[in-house]
Amino acid sequence: MSPRRLGQCLLLLALWSFASVGSAHPLRLSLSQIEYSDEQQTLTVSLRLFLMDVREALVFDPDSTELKFCQADEAEYAERLLLEYLNEFFYIRVNGNPVDLKIKSKQLSGEGINVALAIEFEHRQAPPLTSLEIKNAVFTDLFFDQSNVVYVHINGEDRSLMLGKDTPTHELRF
Repeated sequence: MSPRRLGQCLLLLALWSFASVGSAHPLRLSLSQIEYSDEQQTLTVSLRLFLMDVREALVFDPDSTELKFCQADEAEYAERLLLEYLNEFFYIRVNGNPVDLKIKSKQLSGEGINVALAIEFEHRQAPPLTSLEIKNAVFTDLFFDQSNVVYVHINGEDRSLMLGKDTPTHELRF
């Protein structure tokens, strides 16, 4: 692991640790990671969202047990609701073309009010990747202080972004 990548992982861990202190997560934060290499020709996107924020956005109740993400009895419509919300507030365009993100996997981690929903997406993408436009405005419709950290790893080049209500999108050129 490169020193830069290790530093980013440590920052990520520190942010999640800080967010897990106290009775409510004090940071309004989402984390996303986008990776691509010409060799693998696969764009991988990971999102980590506080589950209570997901519930607030989808069913307007942070304590709801209605959707039951990642459980055997997950609501039939849970994934559809999640994708509808994400399609409104999160997108990626490669070389100017929108990427149709389909959920590859979902996983829960953490405890109590600090449970996070990790969502993985994959998209086949032939090279070259010359531009990447990212919109990450998740939860900015709900929380004025929402911050969305985005780590981008493209063909060995690393970039970090902070997106939110005032700056929901950013375009990178390679």
